[in-house]
Amino acid sequence: MATIATTPRDDVALQQSAKPARKALWKNLGLQVAVSMVLGIVVGLVWPEFGASLKILGDIFLRLIKTAVAPLVFLTVAVGIVAAGDIKRVGKVGLIAMVYFEVVSTIALALGLLFGNLVGVGRNLDHIAAPAAATKGAEAATKAAAASHTTFDQFLINVFPDNFIGAFARGELLQVLVIALIFGFGLMALSPAKRAPIESGLNTMSTAFFEFIHIIMALAPIGTFGAVAYAVGSNGTAVLISLAYFVLTFYALVILFIVVVLGAVCALFRINIFHLLRYIREEIIIMLGTASSESVLPRLLEKLPAYGASKQTVGLVLPTGYAFNLDGTSLFMSMGVIFLANAYGVPLSWEQEIGILAIMLLTSKGAATVSGGSFVVFAATVTASGILPVDGLALIFGVYRFLSIALSTCNVIGNTVATVVVAKLAGEFDETAWKGAGASEKRSGAPSPKQWWK
Repeated sequence: MATIATTPRDDVALQQSAKPARKALWKNLGLQVAVSMVLGIVVGLVWPEFGASLKILGDIFLRLIKTAVAPLVFLTVAVGIVAAGDIKRVGKVGLIAMVYFEVVSTIALALGLLFGNLVGVGRNLDHIAAPAAATKGAEAATKAAAASHTTFDQFLINVFPDNFIGAFARGELLQVLVIALIFGFGLMALSPAKRAPIESGLNTMSTAFFEFIHIIMALAPIGTFGAVAYAVGSNGTAVLISLAYFVLTFYALVILFIVVVLGAVCALFRINIFHLLRYIREEIIIMLGTASSESVLPRLLEKLPAYGASKQTVGLVLPTGYAFNLDGTSLFMSMGVIFLANAYGVPLSWEQEIGILAIMLLTSKGAATVSGGSFVVFAATVTASGILPVDGLALIFGVYRFLSIALSTCNVIGNTVATVVVAKLAGEFDETAWKGAGASEKRSGAPSPKQWWK
């Protein structure tokens, strides 16, 4: 059979034709949401009455988001537990990692609540009228808290479901979380042969629900336009100032957490936080562009063993941290709670804040690693609280793209620190490999971890 000869020019043409077409800029969801915000602001300022009538667009978007919250939280929590592996088998590394995750996540949540209260995010919007449903929910919660001494007992009973399907049908998210936890640990008790097909099925279902969310997110510009037009039309420019203040203070909070909290953790184990940040500088740059912590996971799985952590530790701690150690998500959720409470004039006692913190300790473990997952679990937290106005979620979503850049970057840095610290605690850190990684960078022209400032 005769063959057709090709010239180098033909090869180049074939390679260029094989490349996927570049996505048009106007198809970028972040740009669409930003444009929708601008249009919503213009409509709200120029035609305030018309803008206030567009609230229905934001409401429809929120209803669609809520349809996926319960199943998505169940799937992500259950799959996350299975991804942790057999804790008895992995022994010391798994136990140390879990303790570290819980301690640092709690610190992040508490810091977010404290910082939000101190800077008063959303406080200049306390004149916004909370929706009737949210007002009734807050009043009901207040009456229930003061009704009798059995209130806590009744609350505790209601946390535990009496029907597997009923918890999803009723939207009882705390019950869904309990089911997910028990189901996840039940899967861990199965033999690997029996667990594998179930885990694969759950991962497939989780992927399908993420695609479901992606379809709904395509409507985000419309929902954002309606929500922002309503907020500006009803409240004027005060809402814009408050949202800008929220974004700026959140960035300040993330920097504070990385430098002070994670810096102190690293210092305890003789690690310089700035050395480590320099080592993963390329991953940080990628994060700033994609706002998705999933985009750098393969690179970190390959890079951290060269820094000194054993492959076994990196393989266990890093993927598990993506489900159980989302520091940036924790900061966003706790600060977002304070923003909504202040913006809608919903007073929160310290007991209520501790109760919401307890809810967030569970819901934050179900955050997805893709951009947008943190907003979904934040919506779950707001819904589960029964106190905060759900309508405020659309307002925050308008600036979520700006927030997600910081929170996703913080998630990656937090998990990098966690992997190295756990490796040191478990005796799985190789100082020789760390020095070799520095020498390798030096040969490539980049400064080593010890010499990055030169």
